[in-house]
Amino acid sequence: MADRQDVSHIVPLDSQPEAAIEQLLDAAFGADRHGRTAYRIRDGMPWLPALSFATVDAQGALIGSLQSWPVALTGEDGAQIPLIMVGPVAVDPAHQFGGHGRAMMDAVVAAARAQGSEPLMMIGDPEYYGRFWGFVADGTAGWDAPGPFEARRLLALSVDGRPVGGSGMLGPRIAVAA
Repeated sequence: MADRQDVSHIVPLDSQPEAAIEQLLDAAFGADRHGRTAYRIRDGMPWLPALSFATVDAQGALIGSLQSWPVALTGEDGAQIPLIMVGPVAVDPAHQFGGHGRAMMDAVVAAARAQGSEPLMMIGDPEYYGRFWGFVADGTAGWDAPGPFEARRLLALSVDGRPVGGSGMLGPRIAVAA
């Protein structure tokens, strides 16, 4: 008998009901997830529809979500380096280890490269995200975050080959009116 394969499709995240997304995130990370450092970094920012994806099963039910957020590294002088924060990458516990998270990560990295977006950043496992997509902690040593984090898990990926670096505090991207 052949191994069971989950049939799924990647679709834009904004095609899914907000309540279903929140329920999935609670199932994957717990209802107390809002206190995590990643939530503080993107506090008050809307996720980016062009870089946010969902996985739906063969019946159209939401089984995975990946959100991307406009954030920035703000230096002591107030200057901001715009970044795109990737995550959370959530897969319904009943569908984990089926490649759904990996497929959504493939989609976001490909979309960011096609759009020529700002560098991607995330808090994640460098062995996993580095191996498959090239996320590294090189260049992030000068970054700080508004909450606890492990420096080795603060990762970045240039989508256009330019180096990623700088120093300062990660946080929401502030729009400045001219």
